[in-house]
Amino acid sequence: MLVLLTVVLWGGNPVATRFAVDALPPITVAGLRFLMATLVMVAWCRWERIPFRLSRQQVAPVLMAGTLLFLQITTFTIGAGWTSTSHTSLYVNTFVFWVVGLEHFLTRTDRLDPSRWMGVLLAAVGVFALLTQTAGTSADQHDPPSLAGDTLLLLSAFLLGVKFLYTKRALRVIGATELIFWHDVVAVVQFAVAAALWERPDFRAVDLPAWLGLAYQGLLVGGVCFALQARLLMTYSASQIAVFSFATPLVGVVLGAALRGDQLSVGLLMAGTAIAAGIFLVNRPQ
Repeated sequence: MLVLLTVVLWGGNPVATRFAVDALPPITVAGLRFLMATLVMVAWCRWERIPFRLSRQQVAPVLMAGTLLFLQITTFTIGAGWTSTSHTSLYVNTFVFWVVGLEHFLTRTDRLDPSRWMGVLLAAVGVFALLTQTAGTSADQHDPPSLAGDTLLLLSAFLLGVKFLYTKRALRVIGATELIFWHDVVAVVQFAVAAALWERPDFRAVDLPAWLGLAYQGLLVGGVCFALQARLLMTYSASQIAVFSFATPLVGVVLGAALRGDQLSVGLLMAGTAIAAGIFLVNRPQ
C-alpha cells in the first residue's frame, strides 16, 4: 500500500506542475520546487544524523549530478507547460527505456532478454502512436498537446535516464541521501541564476491552485515520496518496488482527465496501456 501511495503521488506530479506553470514561469517553478525539496532534505539529514560535509572526491559527482538535474527538470517543466498533462505523464516515464537501452548498448552492465525487448517494443509503439495523434487532437482541449512539448519531454526522459545511470556511478563515492541533498542545492543555484536572467515572475498573479501545485511538488513528491521509498528500501529490493511503477503514467492520465480536462481518446488509452505494459515488462524481476 505504501508503494502504491508513492505511485499515486508521482502520478500527480505532472498535473501539479501544470497548475504551477499556469501562473509562474517554468524555471521559477522548478527552482521553488527544489528549494522546498532541499529544505525537506535538510530536516531528513538532521533526523538521520547525516553529515553535510563533502570530501574532495565527492565535489565533482555532486556538481555533475546537480547539472543533470537542472537540465532534466528544466526541459520537463517547460515541456509540461507546452503539452497536455496526459502526454507529460506518459512521456516522462519512458526514462526507464532509456536506462535499459543505455545499459544494454553503452555500459553493457545489464543485458536485455526477450521479455524486456518486448517491453521496449511495446513502449516504442505507444510513443509513436502518441506522436502521430498529437496533430489531430482537438484545439478546444484545455491543455492541447503539441509536438514541441512532446519532444521536450522525450528529451527530459532521456536526460533522466542519463542522470539515473550517473547516480549509480556517483554512489560509489557518496551516500544516497548526501547526494540527493547536495545535487538539489547545486540545481537550486542554477535555477536561481537562470530565472534571474530569463524570467520575470509576478507573484501577485499566483492563485491558490498554483501554490498548491508548488507545495505538492516540493513537499509531497520531494519529501514524502523520498521518505517512503527510503523506508521501503530497508525492507524490500529495488526491483520489488520498481515493478509497480507501470501504474504511474496511468494515474497521471486519469488525473489529467479529472483535473485538467484532458480528452480520454481511444488512441491515448491504447498508447498509455502499451507504455505501462512496457514499463512492467522491463522492471519485472527476472
